[in-house]
Amino acid sequence: MKKSHIVLLVLVAVAVGVIVSMFGDFSTYETFASTAKQPGKSFHVIGYLQKDKGMEYDPQTDPNHFIFYAKDKAGNITKVIFNGAKPTDIEKSEQIVMKGYNDASGTFHCSGIQMKCPSKYKKDMAVGDNS
Repeated sequence: MKKSHIVLLVLVAVAVGVIVSMFGDFSTYETFASTAKQPGKSFHVIGYLQKDKGMEYDPQTDPNHFIFYAKDKAGNITKVIFNGAKPTDIEKSEQIVMKGYNDASGTFHCSGIQMKCPSKYKKDMAVGDNS
């Protein structure tokens, strides 16, 4: 084999390795119950803010400590501790994606929140309104 063929094969192998390592970190969405089975392992959970359970956030005391309750798609309600500032308009969100892990007590420790808010492009047309 020529040296150029060997170099090309090595470069292809390295490129495949890089691509596999990048895509190997993607995770599927889980429920709070399934994350509780593996404490300490990071997961993504889709849920809904439980406004009736209340929220704890005092930016004067600790601006990077926000506690709230979320309900996952299976109906499980869990206490969530987010180590960051309270996201603006989280109360208006339709859905939230939380990245984090469960501890042994069943509390979900969140390191990232992504919100899905109501679309400002949806038209609120009344029935029979043709304007």
